[in-house]
Amino acid sequence: MSATTSEPERTIPRINERAPSFRARTTLGPRSLADYAGGWLVLFSHPADFTPVCTSEFIAFAHAEPQFRAIGCQLLGISVDSLYAHLAWVRAIKERFGVDIPFPIIEDVSMVIARAYGMLHPQATDTSAVRSTFVIDPDGFVRASLHYPMTTGRNVAEILRLVQALRITDRDTVSTPEAWQPGGAVLDPPPQSVAEAAVPLADGQDWYYRIRPARPQGG
Repeated sequence: MSATTSEPERTIPRINERAPSFRARTTLGPRSLADYAGGWLVLFSHPADFTPVCTSEFIAFAHAEPQFRAIGCQLLGISVDSLYAHLAWVRAIKERFGVDIPFPIIEDVSMVIARAYGMLHPQATDTSAVRSTFVIDPDGFVRASLHYPMTTGRNVAEILRLVQALRITDRDTVSTPEAWQPGGAVLDPPPQSVAEAAVPLADGQDWYYRIRPARPQGG
């Protein structure tokens, strides 16, 4: 059974574009993008099963999966390898490292999904997908994307931080400063009028740089 997608081959989806839809076989049964509507999704590709960098990433994603789940975000892996290769690799990770992979891995032998998401670069010497990561919001829009070369592993903690930041900025209409961490101060939008710009501010702030404590989660 081949993966299917409703969109033709295209370039890498841009931020705030609708994510290309898909339906495919995975290690945990059939999955479609529509299955994740209403929640956050991290869709990430890896070049090939049974490779060292990919194995290290999958172990890290598996360890962090409860943290992603706690903020309403699911994980979904994908590569151009077959379902049977995925199953064998998942078993090997369990047997060798004692780690269960709790999230699905898409079979994309036809490369339909990889092409729709721009995971296969035209200059590549083979069909391996680069390390692409897409953060997709509850409405199905791409909110962030990261692309790494095959030789360099991703930072799973940074991807988790990114999703946490996006959730806060959506909830409170704020921005997050450099190296922001959950619970840290946030930035208010810049003023839109002379009157707003004239409002007195605390020390260390200015009309264009207004920082304040974040609203507590659930508050």
